[in-house]
Amino acid sequence: MSEQVQDSSGWPGGPRGLDLPGDPRLSEAPQGAVPVASAPGAGAGALAEPGEYDGPGRQALDWLYRFVTAIELAPAVAVHSTDAAGTVRFWNHACAQLFGIPASHALGRPFRELVSHLDRQAEFESTIAAIWQAGSTPAPRDWQVETAAGRRLWLHSNHFPVKRDGATQQVFCMEVDITARKQVEDNLVRAARVFENAHEAIIVMDAEYRVQAVNQAFTGITGFSAADIIGSTLASLPWGQGQEGGGFYEKIWSQLDGHDRWQGELPAVRKNGESYTAWVALTPIRDPHGQASNYMAMLSDISERKRVEERVRHQAEHDALTGLPNRALFLDRMHHALATWRRQRDSFAVLFLDLDHFKAVNDTNGHQTGDAVLREVAARLRGCVRRVDTISRLGGDEFVMLLADIGGVDQAAHVASAVMQAVSRPIDAAGQQLSLTTSIGVAICPTDGQDVDTLMHHADVAMYHAKESGRSSFRFFSPEMNARVVERGELEGRLRQALERGEFVLEYQPELDVGSGKVIGMEALIRWRHPERGLLLPHEFLPVAEECGLIVPIGEWVLGEACTQARAWRDAGHAVTVAVNLSDIQFLHSRLLDTVDAALTQSGLAPAWLDLEITEGAIMRGDQVLDETVAALRGRGVQLTIDRFGTGLSSLSSLRRFPLSKLKIDRSFVSDIEHDPMDAALIPAIIAVARSLRLRVVAEGVETEEQLRFLRRHGCDHYQGFYAAGASSRPDFNPAVR
Repeated sequence: MSEQVQDSSGWPGGPRGLDLPGDPRLSEAPQGAVPVASAPGAGAGALAEPGEYDGPGRQALDWLYRFVTAIELAPAVAVHSTDAAGTVRFWNHACAQLFGIPASHALGRPFRELVSHLDRQAEFESTIAAIWQAGSTPAPRDWQVETAAGRRLWLHSNHFPVKRDGATQQVFCMEVDITARKQVEDNLVRAARVFENAHEAIIVMDAEYRVQAVNQAFTGITGFSAADIIGSTLASLPWGQGQEGGGFYEKIWSQLDGHDRWQGELPAVRKNGESYTAWVALTPIRDPHGQASNYMAMLSDISERKRVEERVRHQAEHDALTGLPNRALFLDRMHHALATWRRQRDSFAVLFLDLDHFKAVNDTNGHQTGDAVLREVAARLRGCVRRVDTISRLGGDEFVMLLADIGGVDQAAHVASAVMQAVSRPIDAAGQQLSLTTSIGVAICPTDGQDVDTLMHHADVAMYHAKESGRSSFRFFSPEMNARVVERGELEGRLRQALERGEFVLEYQPELDVGSGKVIGMEALIRWRHPERGLLLPHEFLPVAEECGLIVPIGEWVLGEACTQARAWRDAGHAVTVAVNLSDIQFLHSRLLDTVDAALTQSGLAPAWLDLEITEGAIMRGDQVLDETVAALRGRGVQLTIDRFGTGLSSLSSLRRFPLSKLKIDRSFVSDIEHDPMDAALIPAIIAVARSLRLRVVAEGVETEEQLRFLRRHGCDHYQGFYAAGASSRPDFNPAVR
């Protein structure tokens, strides 16, 4: 129920600034009087019986009676009034529900304590003050308010003065809650802002797919203005190849009719003719009956994303150095080729390529030069094949080719020959010309295999056979090759166990003074006591050890064993040096100095009694690290000998760079000095070179007295060979003087 409070001005007036007539009987009515209602439905604050008054007073009271009754019967309209001090004098039931404040708590309290007009409070108070001052009714307006409980509302307010004798006595306010309407309006405003400011193009269509509205992003992406498209369908826009015609759109709309959404990529064309890739999402907008009344399309330009995806995919499937397909992409194309063969019986070939001695390019010229060479080789390989063929870099200096739909083995042989010729042409890199060769293995589908693994393995086997046959050649796979590879694989497996099982032994061959015949050193030579094949010589297993990475641990074992044995000989009174052969891999290994130090320390052998034999190829790969290694070894007192001198490519300048101890003439020169005048002339020249470098000379492979006399006559210092003694695990320190 509503309540009202009387004041000195009497009862409230009408909504247009009602001016009540002056009546002393009205002014004498006590505050808070509650006359008895004469009609059903009259609430608290109802007026007294009209019969108590007559004349103008009766008319005013009659009007007020009807007005208060109408207010109570209009629960959607909140009505309240305030006096000049801003105190609440009237508060109907709708006010109590709207603001959450009962009349008993509202009457007599300042209105501003009950309801805040937030940041427009001063403006609201100014509006009320103007009503009191001018006595006029302002235009209705919307206000956002906050109740004492913290609830925020939007109200449509109509304020008007109640006057008596022309003077404002109270200000009445009739308010309607429009919060829901304001939220709808705000949502519409936000939707419009989103529509216009979205980065994606938004197209609104009617039920017939005709465009009704587009946003700014549509023009920004497609180049077409709203005028270009409104009233038309999306089919009128230019789309990419293969998307023209109504059938394409009929397919999309048919899919949309059965679903709430369609989305996909479409090739599109801007107004200026530029092609791009669009992502389009279509959604029906349904009415309350579930029927599609409109359609909305969202379109975005995903060209950059597609370019990034393509770049990432290319990087994932291609070699970063050469740009060729990598192993993953090559294997995928192998599977496609096999699928084609199964359907159409089209044969194809797999070519496995390995550049011969490529490691020397890296070691001698640096990895930047090596990379430049690989890029040039890749470019040349591309020129040897068709567009339907595939070339891949598997890693390092290994390449593989897939020749699709070959007419026969002759075509594969022709390509292999072309590749060899292309690779063999001089390559300009880092200001110098380099020459390379390649070894190629060929496997044919279906004769050499009908699955990826078998074909790849057999091409690899054929390539290794080409290398074993002298390199710079190509070989087709054969079962005999595979048998040899299987044997080699078994040898590698047993070789890995041999070191752990202690199957390696050392034999020692004496090195004698040419003049006196005295033993001055022993060369350690490794042997493998194979459990099944018996005693194997170095050339039967060391190449395999180098290829499978076992040469370093095997070499470390040899070095440790030889130093220990040399120390035992010295303790027994045999003052001889021990010579140990180092492979190029071991000599260039970063752990060499630590290995030498450990062998000398553990054995107690003085460094001067250790002679390390290295190849010409090792010193030709010289760089600062190698220079430092040689200097460190010589600084420790270890001797260094160039083994098999004359078979490599060393130059006089490279020999002068290093503080070497001896040169060892290869046995191939010694064996023919009696029959070949050229060899007979070379040995004195080698000895003369050694003398100029202050190096001692050792000749190996001496087997006859005539060879020894020749060497003695030309000033050779030491020799080895069966003429004096062969290798033995228990060498003779006093061979018969010859």
